[in-house]
Amino acid sequence: MHPVDGDAAAECVLLVGLSRPKMAAALLSVMMMSLFLTFHVLYDSAVYSLESAAVAGGSGNANMVVLTSRMDISGGPGGVIFSNRVHFPRTSRRLPQAIIIGVRKCGTRALLEMLALHPRVQKAAGEVHFFDRDDNYQRGLEWYRRKMPHSFRGQITIEKSPSYFVTPEVPERIRAMNASVKLLLIVREPVTRAISDYTQLRSHAATASSSTTSSSSQQNAQRSFEQLALRTDGSVNLAYRPLAISLYHTFLLRWLEVFQRPQILIVNGDLLIEDPVPQLHRIENFLGLEPRIGRHNFYFNHTKGFFCLRNETADKCLRESKGRRHPRVDPMVVTKLRRFFGEHNQRFYDLVGEDMGWPEE
Repeated sequence: MHPVDGDAAAECVLLVGLSRPKMAAALLSVMMMSLFLTFHVLYDSAVYSLESAAVAGGSGNANMVVLTSRMDISGGPGGVIFSNRVHFPRTSRRLPQAIIIGVRKCGTRALLEMLALHPRVQKAAGEVHFFDRDDNYQRGLEWYRRKMPHSFRGQITIEKSPSYFVTPEVPERIRAMNASVKLLLIVREPVTRAISDYTQLRSHAATASSSTTSSSSQQNAQRSFEQLALRTDGSVNLAYRPLAISLYHTFLLRWLEVFQRPQILIVNGDLLIEDPVPQLHRIENFLGLEPRIGRHNFYFNHTKGFFCLRNETADKCLRESKGRRHPRVDPMVVTKLRRFFGEHNQRFYDLVGEDMGWPEE
């Protein structure tokens, strides 16, 4: 064999249409692709192990999201493009399997935060108001699903919107989404709930500007609870919304026309405040969850006057707007209202098959 001089070698390379720079670029692309595929296999294997450990061991990292930069390998239209957001394998946004439907001012936010302590529960961040607001409902279930958190298979997604309970169209709309959905209804002693509702409405009206608050709301904010709850003739004013919402049986009837009674769990909000764990164990059983939430997840905050939450990494109390101090209400008015609600409470007890033990005096 005879050696080939440099010029002849260059000509040979050019004869096949491939210059040295192009060959180097091609080799580099192949190497990058090989490295990426190797990394992807290792990453997928590691994440699968993390997922298994998180779901089996109750890790709070089950909803972790890994972000990467956008990559375009090979640079052409036929290249491989990777999204700028990579989630753990086998996670997705799922429609809720359980919904806290109400009642307003009975502890819906506290209940949701407590349930989120369970490693198999993922909660929506805020009140979605999909089923009770026509403009949201018309956006469709895909819009609703995108409002849900990412979850692993085997986890339960929960959202809460208290106004669902009192909105006529909601039961049918929820059934159209999922006829086997599980519903949580948290209630409190009706008069206490109405006073709490009044307190929040007055607080909101006081902080809102006149341009965003109706004149009727401003007038109500300046009146006492007694003035709003009773008419001038001394009769109970059911036109006052906080009192009307406390007639639980009138709203529950509509839900029982659409869902089977075993699909709705009644949570005693007064007992949840006093001692959360027994109520949460009932809910875990209702949702088909193993009991994982215990007394180690709570501590009593003497400044706030209620229990705060605790997990492996941090302590958490509900924001300042929760647990507002109620104004003093004339005991005679409280007694009058409780006597009025006595008959309505009994109708509610009959519907749910449970005596809540609310005072009638």
